[in-house]
Amino acid sequence: MPVQIPDDTDFLSFRDQCESQDGWVARYSKGGVTVWCRDEECKTVQKLKMRIVCKDVTAETLYDVLHDTSYRKKWDTNMIDTFDIGRLTVNADVGYYSWKCPSPLKNRDFVTMRSWLPLGNDYLIINYSVKHPEYPPKKDYVRAVSLLTGYLIQSNGANCCTLYYLTQVDPRGSLPKWVVNRASQLVAPKAMKKIYKACIKYPEWKRKHEPNLKPWRYPEQNTLPCISVADLTVQRADSLENIDESSASEEKAQHHSDDDET
Repeated sequence: MPVQIPDDTDFLSFRDQCESQDGWVARYSKGGVTVWCRDEECKTVQKLKMRIVCKDVTAETLYDVLHDTSYRKKWDTNMIDTFDIGRLTVNADVGYYSWKCPSPLKNRDFVTMRSWLPLGNDYLIINYSVKHPEYPPKKDYVRAVSLLTGYLIQSNGANCCTLYYLTQVDPRGSLPKWVVNRASQLVAPKAMKKIYKACIKYPEWKRKHEPNLKPWRYPEQNTLPCISVADLTVQRADSLENIDESSASEEKAQHHSDDDET
């Protein structure tokens, strides 16, 4: 399938999904974080949506944090590696991301096409998985598939904003039920709080690390090699190996401890 760069209609559709309550069931609501899922979705390809209100954080700061790959390496403790591969347009690129899964599950990775758009007082970032000829699946990772993942940031005034995170990912594996449950009850809320904490610390960090470098805002700063959309294809889940990890025991799993409290 050819890759298509999202247009305004796609961004507006994504925003509607974030704001809509229809068909969403609340799975978690505590400490300012709400997590919903779609009950009719297949349990392995769960569609999750999260929301957190970030006080003392501007929408612009949150947008910068989500874009800044260098800073992500400071705060995203589940991440193994991330890097940008190349740019497609002034507001679309291709990148790689890998993250730790609780042992004995195998670690996962993605290659995704990401695009972004400021829309009035809102900022949107969305991605889905693509195949790039120079970044095939690796031996030690399971290549997961993002069907649709993204962020909606809404400004709530001078120094407050709301973050929505919506994700539908095929982990390419028959995962045990405890993993699916844990995603909505523990992993998702912790991830949202971690982003919030990262935003609080970002302005001070950025002042010391190339404060004027923001290629996601200023395309003329972008030094990534250009890629043609014709070199990419949509990553179909059924073309990847599907491993059976359904017997992995929660008791034996080594849960990665984060340095932040829940």
